[in-house]
Amino acid sequence: MRLTKSFFERDVLEVAPDLLGKTLARRFDDGTKIKKVITEVEAYKGEEDLACHASHGKTERNKVMYETGGHVYVYFVYGMYWMLNIVTGKRDAPQAVLIRSLDGISGPGRVGKFLKLDKSFYREDVTKSNRIWLEDIPSLKKVRYKKSARVGVNYAGTWAKKNWRFILPS
Repeated sequence: MRLTKSFFERDVLEVAPDLLGKTLARRFDDGTKIKKVITEVEAYKGEEDLACHASHGKTERNKVMYETGGHVYVYFVYGMYWMLNIVTGKRDAPQAVLIRSLDGISGPGRVGKFLKLDKSFYREDVTKSNRIWLEDIPSLKKVRYKKSARVGVNYAGTWAKKNWRFILPS
């Protein structure tokens, strides 16, 4: 069952842990389809969060974060990786969840590479897309998870210490 707009139009700190155990589905150009369970995510919440791309206000790069939840925010890092984020919340309240790991694929750069992401995914609506979407597993109960500080955001001061990284135990 595909996740709906109402799932994503909630606060990022509710959506992020709720994405654990959900299935990310991807249909490639050749028609091949894969599904992988989301095992690790990080939450980024608004202009006040110094680790969030919206901390300097709305830019050409992050403007999708100011749209309604359910849109894809991809950005390119280190000249080689597309990072997959799903926008959450209401319009003009920038927040997103970084998909850090899928079952068998550890690290956000590897996730983007495995999914063959590129800039054409920017602003894709996962509630309507035929290329990328998220599904619930109806039989799955609420999952247990661990929390920790986010990775690679030491520049953000006290915001770096927020336990906004959510991980399914192995």
